[in-house]
Amino acid sequence: MGGSALLVWDLSVGYGPVRALRRVTLEVPEAAVVTVLGSNGAGKSTLLRAVSRTLAFHGGAVTGGTVSLDGRPLDRLPPDRVVAAGVSQVPEGRRVFARMTVADNLRAGALGAAGGRRERAAALRRVHDLFPVLAERAQQRAALLSGGEQQMLAVARALMAAPRLLLLDEPSLGLAPLMAARIAETVREINAQGTSVLLVEQNAALALRLASHAYVLEVGEVTLSGPARELAASDEVRRRYLGVVDEDAAADASDARATHPTLSRWEG
Repeated sequence: MGGSALLVWDLSVGYGPVRALRRVTLEVPEAAVVTVLGSNGAGKSTLLRAVSRTLAFHGGAVTGGTVSLDGRPLDRLPPDRVVAAGVSQVPEGRRVFARMTVADNLRAGALGAAGGRRERAAALRRVHDLFPVLAERAQQRAALLSGGEQQMLAVARALMAAPRLLLLDEPSLGLAPLMAARIAETVREINAQGTSVLLVEQNAALALRLASHAYVLEVGEVTLSGPARELAASDEVRRRYLGVVDEDAAADASDARATHPTLSRWEG
């Protein structure tokens, strides 16, 4: 996969006595999109929290393994230093500061980031180019934005730190298909600008279209990994995450219905 921006190696995480991740290893190459698939409770959000060093806020802790960015260990850094090192997270459920204005939410995203006033101005221009509606509504309270606009604001807030790696947790959750597609296009554009992305997403079809490489987590362990195109073609992935049944069986069932149509009522 080339040089790695992020390397998660043999990572184990627990919430008290509960093991949430067990010896997970994955990598995100420079300027790539990598996705993590899995059902609810598989450990996807826990993985992102372990990278961003926010596990303690949720009662969790790393019990083994390492996380590094460009060879620099992140394991013992506080969350604000992880941001300064180049990693920003967009949490599940958007979590914007509802009572603050859009502009203040964006300013909050730049706190702790490396660089000065010039870099913050450049980051603001970038997010306004990506999300023009946020420039138009800069003085509006975040609570008054639509769900899709709040998701834009959450992504934009994370980008204000000018990250080299963006962690995205369920960015399409709860959004209408059209808005989810707009968010996906924005992720492509962010990546095209050189930002690596680690994407957790329940919409497996969307995630596999965006990513170059994919991992499948089941009960805290990596059970499948490979190029996203190969996983999208995998019968197991198609059945479990894309809602595709066995095509031969489906064709047989369709033929049977055509040959022996179901009666709408009993004939006397």
